[in-house]
Amino acid sequence: MIRAVLLVALTGGIGSGKSTVAELLHRHGAVIVDADAVARQVVEPGRPAFDKLVERFGPEILGPDGTLDRPALGRVAFADETARKDLEAITHPAINEEFVRQIVAAAPDAIVVCDIPLLVESAQAAARGYKEVIVVEAPLEVRLERLEARGVPRDDALARMKAQATDEQRRAIATYVVDNGGSLRDLESQVDEIWRSLRQKAHASGVT
Repeated sequence: MIRAVLLVALTGGIGSGKSTVAELLHRHGAVIVDADAVARQVVEPGRPAFDKLVERFGPEILGPDGTLDRPALGRVAFADETARKDLEAITHPAINEEFVRQIVAAAPDAIVVCDIPLLVESAQAAARGYKEVIVVEAPLEVRLERLEARGVPRDDALARMKAQATDEQRRAIATYVVDNGGSLRDLESQVDEIWRSLRQKAHASGVT
């Protein structure tokens, strides 16, 4: 367990609308720690992980502006098993360190919601001691429509979903399950109820 904050995990499959739920919780006062944002931050120029990546994979992974060219990195880092493991050895510790830093930086009475798309798939994430887990779901066709609207081809979207945990696997660790297949008003009502419950649990545990 990290400090006295109420630590909450937020997860859901691609296209489920998890980011919308995170924004609604933020409006209520939650401190949001976004795993995807952290992963981008730790490889910015000047950060230790950035320098290590360039040293390991060469300047060809950089774009014209000197920042990381992610597709170029992907081509070389996933070319073989050794390269992939080297990538993970550089990025995973940096991501975890920054993740924990942001959690620790929250006020002692905070409700910290960690937005982690691959919570079920990540042993390290699951080991952080989350007291509550919010799982966001939506029907398959709704998720596909959302992804297609974002420019993700249907076949690509289905392949990404197949590579992730199933709804059943996420529900197995859920404290709360959010149905995000309806209107925004319906979603807001569910999030309002979850927030009230989190506040009550935080108060009962002496966090707030």
